[in-house]
Amino acid sequence: MLTGIIVIVVLVIIGATILIIAGLRRPKEEEDPLAARLAEFSERGEVVSLEDIELAQPFSERVILPLARSVGDLSARFTPQHQVESTAISLELAGNPGRIDASSFLALRLVVAGLFGGLLFLIFLFSSNWPVSRELITTLIFTILGFFFPQLWLKSKIDRRQKEIRKALPDALDLLTICVEAGLGFDAAMAKVNEKWDNELALALGRAIREIQLGKLRREALRDMSERIGIPEMTSFVAAVIQSEQLGVSMARVLRIQSDQMRVKRRQRAEEEARKAPIKMIFPLGIFIFPSIMIVLLTPAGLRLRDAFAPLMAR
Repeated sequence: MLTGIIVIVVLVIIGATILIIAGLRRPKEEEDPLAARLAEFSERGEVVSLEDIELAQPFSERVILPLARSVGDLSARFTPQHQVESTAISLELAGNPGRIDASSFLALRLVVAGLFGGLLFLIFLFSSNWPVSRELITTLIFTILGFFFPQLWLKSKIDRRQKEIRKALPDALDLLTICVEAGLGFDAAMAKVNEKWDNELALALGRAIREIQLGKLRREALRDMSERIGIPEMTSFVAAVIQSEQLGVSMARVLRIQSDQMRVKRRQRAEEEARKAPIKMIFPLGIFIFPSIMIVLLTPAGLRLRDAFAPLMAR
């Protein structure tokens, strides 16, 4: 009985790992694989059936990816709609790492929770002398941590992406200003930034350019870009660009003013972080450095006191 339970748990963990890998490898903008295969064979001039095309696909596209999508859709049915929408917004703010949608990410949280709890259950099963109640409580705590771990990882991705965009925004505005003053249009200037750089801001500008090329209005594409980034600096920059376009103000002048403002804000943030540094150093000093200093200073005195009182203690 015990061996059967262990085998079932191991199989569940292996299957969950496969689903995680498949979900993370899921492309953001999917195309129908059957249609792609059919177009490929049509270009070659070969006549094949849909069954042959489907069997020619890799095992991951035929079995694993549909299974991962079904798990994500099943979890979305039991999740409130506002939770799915907030998760989708968080994925957009993080740059959609792993190219997964909201339902797949919610399913991933359940899978990771099962992994954390299952692994700890196996550890307790083979090498633990704790009481059963303590093992259950610890397993439950780690399961809850596993459920919230993907959310914490996503929050760290959002903070890292926004920090990178804040850091690159003044330099990008300088390049935009130079390109516009040289005679390029604003769209061409954004394309130049996307071409020259390889960071999150360049990717966001490139996506906005593609949306404009597909027919979306520039102001709507820029507003959507600012919502996908979610920082006040980008919101104010987009508002200034849209206002200059509507009022007929010189774009080069607006960009130069925005560049100066962004550079001042970046310097202010650096000064703020410098002022926070002494406060942040208190905890490492108190926990790691001060005890070491006390040990180094008091150990020789303690040894001398021990040698001095050793004869008295021997009597």
